[in-house]
Amino acid sequence: MRIIAGAAKGRILQAPKGPKTRPMMDRAKEAIFSALSGVVEDAAVLDLYAGSGSLGLEALSRGARSVVFVESRRDAVRVLRANVATVGLGGNAVSAKVEDFLGQGTGTFDLAFVDPPYEVPLPSVEVVLGRLVRWLADDATVVVHRRSGSGEIPGIPGLALFDRRRYGDAAITRFTKVGLTKTRHTKEAKA
Repeated sequence: MRIIAGAAKGRILQAPKGPKTRPMMDRAKEAIFSALSGVVEDAAVLDLYAGSGSLGLEALSRGARSVVFVESRRDAVRVLRANVATVGLGGNAVSAKVEDFLGQGTGTFDLAFVDPPYEVPLPSVEVVLGRLVRWLADDATVVVHRRSGSGEIPGIPGLALFDRRRYGDAAITRFTKVGLTKTRHTKEAKA
């Protein structure tokens, strides 16, 4: 696993050991960041269920101004903090359950990655997305990574479906926080 592009291109990242970790394929990660062109640079990013920190660190490498990583597993937090140090572009690793973190207050993030372990049930993901809305700036982008065939995320108040794609067994869904200034259209595709 590595950083694909930007200031830290080519840096190798560690992955937590064990069956609960499933690093995203480079193909899917590259597709996500290609689709986020113009969104990442100077963005405040929230990386939920961060694992190794691969998504948030890729965002930092591509010009994000800050990233908050949230991960609950101790072994993953250790690896995450080592990866943040290796990449050397900053980032704040928080050891907490995602649901607890989102219940603590609010923030103003421009981009959020929601990449739960595949065994997290769809209703739990819906709850997280519902709590996440108040942490987002208007017109913020939310990227959700789930297993293909695990069920489509239904409408979440405050989020508009923007795009849904599949890459192998990965289903990537993008939402936009409903703001007063923009309306976006839905796209669906298979890659």
